Amino acid sequence: MKHDRFCVPHDKKIKLKDYDTSFTGEFNNKHEATAALKSDVRRLAELQDVLYAHDTYGVLIIFQAMDAAGKDGTIKHVMSGINPQGCQVFSFKKPSAEELDHDYLWRCMKSVPERGRIGIFNRSYYEEVLVTRVHPELLDYQKLPPKSRRGIWKRRFREINNYERYLHDNGIIVLKFFLNVSKKEQKKRFLDRINRAEKNWKFSASDVKERGHWDDYMDAYEDMFNNTSTRYAPWHVIPADKKWFARGAVAQIIIEALEKLDLHYPKVNDEHLERLADAKVQLEAEDE
Repeated sequence: MKHDRFCVPHDKKIKLKDYDTSFTGEFNNKHEATAALKSDVRRLAELQDVLYAHDTYGVLIIFQAMDAAGKDGTIKHVMSGINPQGCQVFSFKKPSAEELDHDYLWRCMKSVPERGRIGIFNRSYYEEVLVTRVHPELLDYQKLPPKSRRGIWKRRFREINNYERYLHDNGIIVLKFFLNVSKKEQKKRFLDRINRAEKNWKFSASDVKERGHWDDYMDAYEDMFNNTSTRYAPWHVIPADKKWFARGAVAQIIIEALEKLDLHYPKVNDEHLERLADAKVQLEAEDE
């Protein structure tokens, strides 16, 4: 499957309504997609091992979505084969008092992955052009100078683009995914969380309140895509009404990005090879 169909172009505007939330590509059912994902998980584990050894690139994966779109499940299933030493997941919820005393990028900056590792942001600094845009009263808590509110969204788009360009230029590959769930499917998943006792903990009354701002969020997302999908850090709008398809699509896009890096295990010099040979002789000469 060609995944560029999910990539938001950097040189033209898109309409979110043109992206089909129920698309499933060549897969006819969940069974087929799950089988393909198992293979992709193994491949991703292989690539992550080389990424860690190569120690030149880091990979930052950003997930944004409406509630119940499947971010947690996608992270869990796609990364199920990854060595925990080479992967870190950070969730960004309501800012703390300490975080509000800093600029809006600060709390995410300090969680950017090291070289050789995959870092996953479950929500990110993009909340500051989404939730804060839908609820501009939240800006009151950010202690901004009065003049800073003028043209704030365009300025933040520019700041984020510059920051992601900086990361890219320094070997941090930025992959951005929007799990595109329909309003109808979100309702179904909310009701499932309410009706199943073991899922009650995942539901909050605020989820329904935010659902009431659906159109405002769609407008904010669309403007965000049109201003922050770049050559070096493109957005991917992933159909998410079928969780099994979304997980597979995300896995394949990550694999494709890693394969483009020409990763390899470090080569050792002649001196090191001689030491290995000496160590082998010593070990083989030991009495059992």
